[in-house]
Amino acid sequence: MDTSLQLGCVVMAAGNARRFGDNKLAAQLEGRSLIRRALEAVPGEVFHTVVVVTQYPQVMHLAGEFRFAALYDPHPDYGISYTIQLGLTALRDCDGVMFLVSDQPLLRRESIAGLVDLWRRQPDRIAALGHGGVRGNPCVFPARLFPELMALREDHGGNTVIRRHEEDLILLETDAAELYDVDTAEALAALEGARG
Repeated sequence: MDTSLQLGCVVMAAGNARRFGDNKLAAQLEGRSLIRRALEAVPGEVFHTVVVVTQYPQVMHLAGEFRFAALYDPHPDYGISYTIQLGLTALRDCDGVMFLVSDQPLLRRESIAGLVDLWRRQPDRIAALGHGGVRGNPCVFPARLFPELMALREDHGGNTVIRRHEEDLILLETDAAELYDVDTAEALAALEGARG
């Protein structure tokens, strides 16, 4: 495993969450906001730099509490591709970058650290968490794919790049619950009910 490789992390927290109907990141599960839970899941010590890309001043402030860098996204309406470009521009000197969404409230630090270890053993590959052989998030992209990520437009994300390079994908199996993302208020309520 090559521990000399510089790995960055982009926490994507800029979206408008139209399907949720409100600022999803401020919604709470078991007394903690989704964005706080996302940042708590990031083992900062395994990354060269962690960048939180957001349109929300309160999220920028929270990133500072975790000693993560914060990047303001002035155009969340441009879609996920713009968030990726902002984060990747800040981390362009890294050997790889992990992209982490902010709406997987059950994601664990141990799983992210395990995914980092997997990628470090095969740093030319795309590494992702998965369950039952099905890919989920987060995903790590090697530097050779940065130009393709930078070329994404509108609401096209890393999935577009992964589909072009399926043969390069490696998965770290984890619990399905960790991969569960909260897209709607109903989904969050159902998750809370299942855990109550």
